[in-house]
Amino acid sequence: MNFVFSADDVPSLEELVALYDSVGWTTYTRDPERLAAAVGASLRVVTARADGVLVGLARAVGDGLTIVYVQDILVAPHHQRAGVGRGLVTRLLEPFSDVRQKVLLTDAEPGQRAFYESLGFTEIRDMEPNLRAFVRFG
Repeated sequence: MNFVFSADDVPSLEELVALYDSVGWTTYTRDPERLAAAVGASLRVVTARADGVLVGLARAVGDGLTIVYVQDILVAPHHQRAGVGRGLVTRLLEPFSDVRQKVLLTDAEPGQRAFYESLGFTEIRDMEPNLRAFVRFG
């Protein structure tokens, strides 16, 4: 299947909710307007479509000069493991090659470590010198 990637695409509210729901990210879809505002306020958003249907999205937040935070990477379940995630992340980070810190926080699901390492990310506990990462929810 051919996927069309774009950094200029603006998904509709319905498309965003459908994609986020498809991967079980219901915390985002409980407030669709907030989700749309968050996506709209992102530093960069890249989408993937198959036959015109939104099947993937990646977005980054940050200043784009010293840090880029990969906030969301979503691929509809029936299109996972087809290169969509790799295509999204690669295109998302293209304009930020000179940014020193590219960061993401993700669940500890099987296969994720290998995927992110294949894209050049290193798990924080493997960094030299030793680093710490902190997060505060709520």
